[in-house]
Amino acid sequence: MVNLVEAQKPLLHFLVRRAGLRQHAVDVDGAGTVGVLAKQYDVYVPDLLFFGGSTTPSTDRSPGFQAECLAAALRKLGVGACTVVGFSYGGMVSFKMAEAHPDLVRSLVVSGSVVAMTDSLSEATLEGIGVKSSAELLLPESVKGLKALLSVATYRKLWFPDRLHRDYLEVMFTNRKERGELLEGLVVSNKDATVPVLPQKILLLWGENDNIFNIELAKTMKEQLGEKTTLQSISKAGHLVHLERPCVYNRLLKEFLACVTATETTNKE
Repeated sequence: MVNLVEAQKPLLHFLVRRAGLRQHAVDVDGAGTVGVLAKQYDVYVPDLLFFGGSTTPSTDRSPGFQAECLAAALRKLGVGACTVVGFSYGGMVSFKMAEAHPDLVRSLVVSGSVVAMTDSLSEATLEGIGVKSSAELLLPESVKGLKALLSVATYRKLWFPDRLHRDYLEVMFTNRKERGELLEGLVVSNKDATVPVLPQKILLLWGENDNIFNIELAKTMKEQLGEKTTLQSISKAGHLVHLERPCVYNRLLKEFLACVTATETTNKE
C-alpha cells in the first residue's frame, strides 16, 4: 500500500522550490508561510535535530544545544542577522538563540511556547490536558493517540480517515527515542528557571484558544519579557494557529517584519 503522506513529499518539494527555496545540508558538529515570505525576504527553514534529516553524535538534548547548532548553521550560510520565528518546541529554541546570540537574532516571533518549561509548569500543563507525560501526548503510537493530540492542538475538530492517520504516524514520528530525550531535556527546575533580559523586539503570536499553552500564560510572559514585547492573539485558533488561521497569521507576521525592517532602515540613516 502507498503511504499517502509519504506520497505528497515530491509535491511539497516542488512547491518549496517554486517559492525560491533550496535544500542545503550544513555540517555544524562534524557529523504555507514560506511562499508568502520568500517574495520579500531570504527564508531559512531548518530541520531541528531529530526532526527531518538532522542528526548529531552529541548526547546533549537541551534547547540550548539546538540553538547553538542553528546559530552555527546560519553563520556558515553567511547570515549576519535575522528574525527568528519559532513555534512550540521551536519557540523554546528561539528564545535560547535570542539570549545567546543577540547579534544574530535581531527580532523574535514566537507562537504557542514558553521561555522555559519548568517542572511546575510541565506538571500543570499535563494535568490540564489529562495526560501523564509529554511523550504520551506528543509522540502518539496509535491512531487513537494521534486523534487525541489533534483534538487538543486545534480549535476546530478535524476529521481524517484512519488510513491517513496511520500513514502520518509512520512518516512524521521517526527518531522516537531521541525525540523522547528532547522532551525530557526541556524541563528545568523552578529554582533554575529565569526570564532573560532580551534586547530584541518580540512578537508573541498566539491562538486565542490554545489548550496547551493558553493565552493567559502568554499574557504573563509578555509582562515578564518587558516593553519591547507585543502580544497578538488570533481568534478561533488553537495551538496550531499557523495552520488553522494561516492568512491572519501571515498578515500579522508580515506586519511585524515590515515594522522591524523600517526601524532598522531609519536607524541606519
